[in-house]
Amino acid sequence: MKQRLAQLISDAGMDIPADQQAQLLGYVEMLHKWNKAYNLTSVRDPQEMIVKHIMDSIVVSQHLTGSTFIDVGTGPGLPGIPLAIINPEKSFTLLDSLGKRIRFIRQVIHELKISNVTAVQSRVEDFQPDVGFDGVLSRAFASMNDMVSWCHHLPNDKGVFLALKGQVDQVEIDDLPSDCSVTDIKPLTVPGLEGQRHLVILAR
Repeated sequence: MKQRLAQLISDAGMDIPADQQAQLLGYVEMLHKWNKAYNLTSVRDPQEMIVKHIMDSIVVSQHLTGSTFIDVGTGPGLPGIPLAIINPEKSFTLLDSLGKRIRFIRQVIHELKISNVTAVQSRVEDFQPDVGFDGVLSRAFASMNDMVSWCHHLPNDKGVFLALKGQVDQVEIDDLPSDCSVTDIKPLTVPGLEGQRHLVILAR
């Protein structure tokens, strides 16, 4: 697994220090272990997790501008945990309504000594941050319209929404509220992953 992760990171043109790669692998190992009891992800094979969870998350890193981010509907910590590991200078709030997911994330933070992640158990509409975020991340929402509607109170004045999508659906873009627009669509290349991946950046 160590060699495979190193190769995929190299294929993606990324440079990630060995200690961070070790943390990423530690996260995969914990996810695999907990998954047997808690059913945190439908991906069962750790080798597959490296591609579908780790690589699919970290390719977004180059598009993160700012220092504070919230990952909404994070599930077992995706894409938030992998992004936090390789961006120790940025801070990440990971939000999910399910207790078992947040318990898992808190255990990950503790065991892997990740200091820039805060795990919050809450429904997104009930969560009221003291200050807004530079970026609102999610790969969980069915539609961008839902994401913008439910998370409208989370970005700061210059903050953006970062939606991880497969194919980009023009109908979905047309369906966005009038006060929100797509500012950029970044095609993402995930080594080892078939199918299209895009990051859609939206601003109010």
